[in-house]
Formats: sequence, structure tokens, C-alpha cells
Amino acid sequence: MKVLAAMSGGVDSAVAAARAVDAGHDVTGVHLALSAAPATLRHGARGCCTVEDAHDARRVADLLDIPFYVWDLAERFRADVIDDFVSEYAAGRTPNPCLRCNEKIKFAAVLDRALALGFDAVVTGHHARLADGRLMRSVDASKDQSYVLAVCTARQLAHAIFPLGDSTKAQVRAEAAERGFAVAAKPDSHDICFIADGDTRGFLAARLGAVNGPVVDARSGAEVGRHEGSFGFTIGQRRGLDLRRPEPDGSPRYVLAIQPADNTVVVGPRAMLDTDVVTAGSPVWTAGDRPAERFDCVVQLRAHGATTDAAVEVRADGEVVARLATPERGVAAGQALVMYDGDTVLGSATITSAC
Repeated sequence: MKVLAAMSGGVDSAVAAARAVDAGHDVTGVHLALSAAPATLRHGARGCCTVEDAHDARRVADLLDIPFYVWDLAERFRADVIDDFVSEYAAGRTPNPCLRCNEKIKFAAVLDRALALGFDAVVTGHHARLADGRLMRSVDASKDQSYVLAVCTARQLAHAIFPLGDSTKAQVRAEAAERGFAVAAKPDSHDICFIADGDTRGFLAARLGAVNGPVVDARSGAEVGRHEGSFGFTIGQRRGLDLRRPEPDGSPRYVLAIQPADNTVVVGPRAMLDTDVVTAGSPVWTAGDRPAERFDCVVQLRAHGATTDAAVEVRADGEVVARLATPERGVAAGQALVMYDGDTVLGSATITSAC
């Protein structure tokens, strides 16, 4: 097949491209320039889209003797990922930018352009597997990325290749070293790649402006602190609240709700974070049609979270309601509800509420 290998400049995409070449595919490498002002050097394991990353990707392509190009998708990335990230936080939700990047950039903008140019598929370094068109977890549970790929449609997955799903990260690094790739020991990039210093609150404040507001106790209604923008918090957060007093028994308070309409952050004891029912919208069924109107499955509610059994109902309007067998804590609107049958992804939906 004629395939396009997305090469970020990291070890995973380098080995994925190499394995695509070994498999006999006609491979072309492409590096996505996603920043309008790329930095020259990385900051530890943080940051993305640096000049160094592009050079690292090109060096691997040279070793593999494949054509290599750089595609400027900075404007598309800003509109579909960064602006979406900011607007979601402003609305009191907690988005996952990796999900949005896969949905809007890698498996929309890039895949659509690749197909238009005559390529058959896009190769990426994601740790996930495909079996008969179905998305499955990686054999390396600690690096599994099926959660952030669960926004992909069956059509998109039909044109995707994930060569790393049957390998652990340690095996990938060892193979990169054997192949002589300089990126073999390169650290992984940070989750929020466009916030190089890791200061999410500062990033949001620079775009939304600091607005002083109250921190309110959920049970008494009393003001227990102040903040400089409700956008700077997420459900379940404990650190950074800077409260004047703890719970009456001395235990810490946690963020229970974010109310952007009146710029209020509601806090309370940890037990009030427990969630039994999660409602989500805009479902994507990665294998095609939904399994049934009602079905039992395993759900995952955050990228690095644990899984729990659930009874799922898909309503006539497409809304998904998951009743959890075991309560989960800190479920945030804007995250994804991903449904699994064993290791196989059934689909995903965007969390709208939890109670």
C-alpha cells in the first residue's frame, strides 16, 4: 500500500514508520508543523512542534530512505484544538486536547489530505491495535492510547495503521536503538503539548483574563475562599485552592462544581465527588453501528483512569447514559466516556454531566 507516516520526531512515530517500510509499504513521511512560532529547543519532556522535532523526524526519514515533507497545519490546530481547549475551560468543562487533535487533525485534516493525494492509509505511532477494523487496547497497558483514539470513526480506522500495538514501550525504544535512531532515548512529550511550561492556569488566564470570584462550600453556602477565574479549576481538584479554612473536621475540600455563569467554584468533601451515573452526548461508534439500545460493558472516564463495569443505555436522541457498578470520583464534563468490550473499543461520547 501507499501510506503516509505521520512523524512527530519522537521514538514511537519513528519506529512505526520503520515497521511500515519493513512491511513492504510505499512509505512517505510527513511532519506536522502545528505551531505558528515553534521554539528552537524542547523543555525537558514538554513542548511540541519544535525545530528540533522536525529535524529529528527528517533524520529518521533519511535513515529509512523515504520521502519526507513538512505540512503546515498551525492555523487548523489553533482553531480546532487550542481555541476549543480555551472555550471548553471557559464553559466550565475539562477537555482532552489529545482527543480533539486525533479527531480534527490526525484523522480528519491529515487523513483527508492523504486520501486526496492518493495514499491508502495513514501510519501513526499510537499504542493501540486494529483487528478486523476494530480498535483495541495496546498490549502495553501503561502506554495504551485507545482512549484518545476512540473518537475515530469506522471509516477513519479503515485507513489507519498502528504498527506499535503489539509491543511495549521498552521494546519500541530497544528497537529504535538497534536501528540507530538518535531518538531512541528521547523523552515523551507532555500531554498538553502546546503548553510547554505546563502552566495551564497561566495559559488560560492570558487568554481569558483574570476575574476574581468566590469559592463556596457546597453544604453551607459559605464563601471559604477567592479565586482569579473559574476556568483555572477542574472537578476533583484539591491543590491550588488556597482556602481560608478546611472542612470542620480538618479534612481537605475538593472542587465539586464549576459555575462559569457567575464565576463560582463549589467545593466540598471528597465523598461528594462520588458518581454513579454519567451522561454523555455526540457518540461515535468506532466499529460502525451502536451495539444495542442497552448493553453491559466496561467504561473508562479519563485518559489515565481506571475502568469500571457499567450498564449503558443509548437514548433515541443519541444521548448515552452509563450507570456505574462502582462509583467513580472526579468525573468531569468535557472528558470522554469510552466503552469497551474487553480490549475492544465499542465507542465514545463526550461527558455532559455526572451525578
